[in-house]
Amino acid sequence: MVVTLGQIKDIYGVSMYDVVIVGSGASGGAVAYTLTKAGYKVALLEKGKLLSRDEFSKDELAYCRRDIVTPNLFDEYHTIEEKVNGKWVATPTYESGWSFWNGNIVGGSSNLMSGMFHRLHPDDFRLRSKYGKIDGANIVDWPISYEELEPYYTKVEEIVGVSGDFRPHRYEPKRSTPNFPQKPTEENSVTKLIEKSCKELGISALVTPRAILSSGKNGRNGCTYSNFCGSYGCSSGAKGSSREALIRPALATGNLTLLPHKYVKKLYSTKDRVTSAVIVDTLTLKEEQIEGYIFVISAQAHESVRLLFNSANKYYPNGLANSSGELGKNLIFSGGGAGEGELHKDSLKDIEFKELIKTGLFVNRSILDWYFIDDWWRGKFKGGLVEIMFQHQNIISRSLQNTYSDGKLVWGKELGERIVDNMTNQKSIRFEIFNDWLPNDNCFVSLDPNHKDKYGMPVGKLRIQAHPQDLKVGNYIAKKCKKILKQMGAKNIYFDISSTPPQNLVAGGCRFGDDPKKSVLNRDCQSHDIANLFVADASFMPTGGSVAYTWTIYANAFRVADKIVKILKYKNN
Repeated sequence: MVVTLGQIKDIYGVSMYDVVIVGSGASGGAVAYTLTKAGYKVALLEKGKLLSRDEFSKDELAYCRRDIVTPNLFDEYHTIEEKVNGKWVATPTYESGWSFWNGNIVGGSSNLMSGMFHRLHPDDFRLRSKYGKIDGANIVDWPISYEELEPYYTKVEEIVGVSGDFRPHRYEPKRSTPNFPQKPTEENSVTKLIEKSCKELGISALVTPRAILSSGKNGRNGCTYSNFCGSYGCSSGAKGSSREALIRPALATGNLTLLPHKYVKKLYSTKDRVTSAVIVDTLTLKEEQIEGYIFVISAQAHESVRLLFNSANKYYPNGLANSSGELGKNLIFSGGGAGEGELHKDSLKDIEFKELIKTGLFVNRSILDWYFIDDWWRGKFKGGLVEIMFQHQNIISRSLQNTYSDGKLVWGKELGERIVDNMTNQKSIRFEIFNDWLPNDNCFVSLDPNHKDKYGMPVGKLRIQAHPQDLKVGNYIAKKCKKILKQMGAKNIYFDISSTPPQNLVAGGCRFGDDPKKSVLNRDCQSHDIANLFVADASFMPTGGSVAYTWTIYANAFRVADKIVKILKYKNN
């Protein structure tokens, strides 16, 4: 018998752990952190590779054009089903180039997030009770309340690290601590212009909490202000990724076996328990099995659903843990869109242009005034959140915006002059809107019977359709945001509210609830059918609120981990 970092192999080559976690992103990392700190032996499986801080470059071609941290779409892909001329048409993503992979490396997509953190509002947990039924939308209340999750939001602030400056607002949820553990990151002077313009319009601008350290902590450095957060890994350790904040200290306990390059094909189970997982080494293509007392799936919503469908057996012919028939249903994204305007050197007011174009400093301003809307003309309805930021620092994409003029291709000297002018005489200011993507019958995950990945497993088919209310809310808020940019003196303002979802914000598919006939998981994100199976990623969410999901994913995964600790303590007693 060989024992290495908690791994026990018997003569059949089957590994046994207290807990086996599939996926190392925000949820998998939080569960691993909690369990290893409690002294349990954990295996953390990750399909992708482990990158060190030094390997996170700012190479725009590599990250934005070559997808070096996600699979080749000809090897692994999805099919996306959209309505075309009244018919549902499925297109493989290797044809469209529309990738639904989000950071297949140790730490998952948390490595690549912008780290804008907002809590859900208490009413997000009771949307059905507050607003009633909406035709065509499958809205339900959560089985837990904000008050139950609040201590875990606070836990994330401390362990993962959240910087900010709390300002009271009628739509800010109540906190159990007065402020964030870290002061805000350094800010560009444009914040003065934003706040002044908002105040003139009677709007409150808040400081955006960020999962980015402003000063060093626990072996992680404070932010170095590279200006490359979203879509890029952090080479200073400041970003609160699962890899930095959770997996690194979990490894230090000696209780974590981190297994990169491990693709999980299938879970084997009896009627009551998962017994093992079939894994493929992505480098050698060798298959093996791994055993655990408890299994936690955290592969990202659509992929967790796919794994459960691919694990169907005689007890669960329609997908593992799917006695309800709800597996894969009510997939959600984030509604909304974005807009932009230009602040020009010759017309800038209230701040100096040299201050505006300082690189690296954050904008960190958000607006909650329209999170809930009570409009005398349009009525009462759930609204959304606004983030204000600069256009991404990506040089190539910014340059490409200058390649056409009046519909004609520009090149040579004229192109060079346009790029120089764009980079030196103006700065683009941007707003992004997040509002609820209402769950509906035409947004779900299934298996594609005609397409398989390189491992021979059916790929996930995502049918995508937005609810009309999503566009109504987004357009309502965008018009308000346009007024802010105009007040700031911006020119060439535009916005785009779309029913095309952002593929980096995916949730639902394993809805949790108290009724086993209407949900896949119970309130602890434990399968109603299989006692030793938990799903900890965003797939548990019945509704997504009007914020990015990451903080809630972290918080809920810590909550789920505490439940697992209780089970393991009971087992050992």
